[in-house]
Amino acid sequence: MAQKLLAADEPAAVTTYNEHGSSPFLLVADHAGNIMPRALGRLGIDAAECERHIAWDIGIVGLARVLADALDAALIQQNYSRLAIDCNRPPEVAASIPEISELTPIPGNAGLSEASRAARVREIFTPYHERIAAELDRRQQACRATVLVALHSFTPVFKGVARPWHAGIMYNRDPRFARQLLALLQQEPGLIVGDKEPYLVSDTSDYTIPVHGERRRLPHVLIEIRQDLIADETGQHAWARILARLLPPAFAAFAADEPPGHADRRE
Repeated sequence: MAQKLLAADEPAAVTTYNEHGSSPFLLVADHAGNIMPRALGRLGIDAAECERHIAWDIGIVGLARVLADALDAALIQQNYSRLAIDCNRPPEVAASIPEISELTPIPGNAGLSEASRAARVREIFTPYHERIAAELDRRQQACRATVLVALHSFTPVFKGVARPWHAGIMYNRDPRFARQLLALLQQEPGLIVGDKEPYLVSDTSDYTIPVHGERRRLPHVLIEIRQDLIADETGQHAWARILARLLPPAFAAFAADEPPGHADRRE
């Protein structure tokens, strides 16, 4: 019998918010929650560490829900801490279940058995990505336009180095939609917006965009917002208003640039 991780009374791995939203935008939040499975305790780290950026994307679930309401968009969010398993990493890479995050050792992730790793994949990672896939399948069958928007937040200081960007736009093989949004964000007064900063998207460092965006040839973008800007409701609402204002014209510009029959074009 397979090793069990989550008890029947523990929260589900994935939550869908505004499931029947009419917007073409599908919002996903890979690191929305910092819940720890009861069987894992706190993985050997202090409670304060579970509130830091190493455990989740601070502020992103609040922003994502306000944005979902503003756009009438569906939101799919992952509820467990990225320290239990990172749902934006391929399960086979070391960073999927990190033994150290930034500078913090994670004792509960050291020397795991294959059964323990498999349980985290099976009960947290897989349900989340199956839910995204099911929603994308449903939209495809309905011939419904879809833009995949992955929402993340980043720490203002990483390993002692301050980050100047207020937000960053990430993409890899297909920059078409991302560059439209980037251009609009860069026109916003007072904002420093990173182009593939502070991170890169790749097949080994990411999962959601390569699998659900690139493989399906959907317009997509990964948006990073600095955590100190969305740590409270005021900031979350402010950034949701910016994104709700800019995402629709970015999609309109993307669609205008796509000749009929060339939806799968790559640069």
